[in-house]
Amino acid sequence: MTMFKSYIERVAEGQSLNREEAREAFLFIMSGAASDIEIAAFLVALKTRGESVEEIAGGADAMRAHALPLSAPDKAVDTCGTGGDGLGTYNISTAAAIVAAAAGIPVAKHGNRAVSSKSGSCDVLEQLGVCVDGPVERVQESLDQLGICFLLAPRHHGAMRHVAPVRKALGMRTIFNILGPLTNPAGAKRQLIGVYDARWLEPMAKTLGLLGSHHVWVVHGSDGLDELTVTGESMVACFKDGTLSRFTVRPEDVGLRRHSLDALKGGNAAYNAQALHTVLRGEPSAYRDIVLLNAGAALLVGDHVDTLAEGVALAASVIDSGKAQDRLAQWAAFTKGETAHV
Repeated sequence: MTMFKSYIERVAEGQSLNREEAREAFLFIMSGAASDIEIAAFLVALKTRGESVEEIAGGADAMRAHALPLSAPDKAVDTCGTGGDGLGTYNISTAAAIVAAAAGIPVAKHGNRAVSSKSGSCDVLEQLGVCVDGPVERVQESLDQLGICFLLAPRHHGAMRHVAPVRKALGMRTIFNILGPLTNPAGAKRQLIGVYDARWLEPMAKTLGLLGSHHVWVVHGSDGLDELTVTGESMVACFKDGTLSRFTVRPEDVGLRRHSLDALKGGNAAYNAQALHTVLRGEPSAYRDIVLLNAGAALLVGDHVDTLAEGVALAASVIDSGKAQDRLAQWAAFTKGETAHV
């Protein structure tokens, strides 16, 4: 029996793998040596038993080892979500990333094209004029000179091609839905990550701690959003300086009002891009408020502000001064070969 088959059998019997064993298993998968049937058996066995923090960390180790890397400064933040909340909202983490970068923190935004939604981060950025699939060297320069870049997941995680057919055939969430946000190719150590299910809050925060992150918020809205929400409370698992804590965030606690979920519903990429432009022009809306809340949290995990309320206020000033709109224009121009002027 091969090493990988023994791991499948152990997981199917309800046993857990340690971090190194999980790393070996995922490295085997990403090398292309595992058959589709073996990969499917392993993923389903993990899902049925429930993935452990050690197994998630081992999977992330393997994905990071195979990634096409970039170099991020210490204070760099990633705003990323698992997706899959099925609510069809505007592109929130993408807008928050632009605002946070304009406020002064480096943002290495990790994302992909739409899978379950009408408009993924990649799709809306293309509509906004940002070239998302330029040379990796240019992506690095964008982060270094403008303080923002977009890391297109398939470009940086080429080994995922070995599992893509199996994931599509299974048609269900697997551990890879969780691993994506944990494997930023630039190695960002500060993350604002949204999850589609509250049960992942603590496991993901703990995993990021094992992986060496400095300051993390893993969030889930009471309405099901994989973002901090403005329709009600949001649950947060925070990892900072080796300590895990849990708390809730309410929009009114930071000077924002509550809105209906319908007010956050988006459309296709072109529609969402137009709405994002409206936010950056400073027009009041539910979309503006949820962007302020999430950008404020990104500024907090980047240790650029001391409180969430300060982060929200700074995000508002960056939008209202036109800095966020300017940063988007600079970014779009830079990705098309123009010189950066910040």
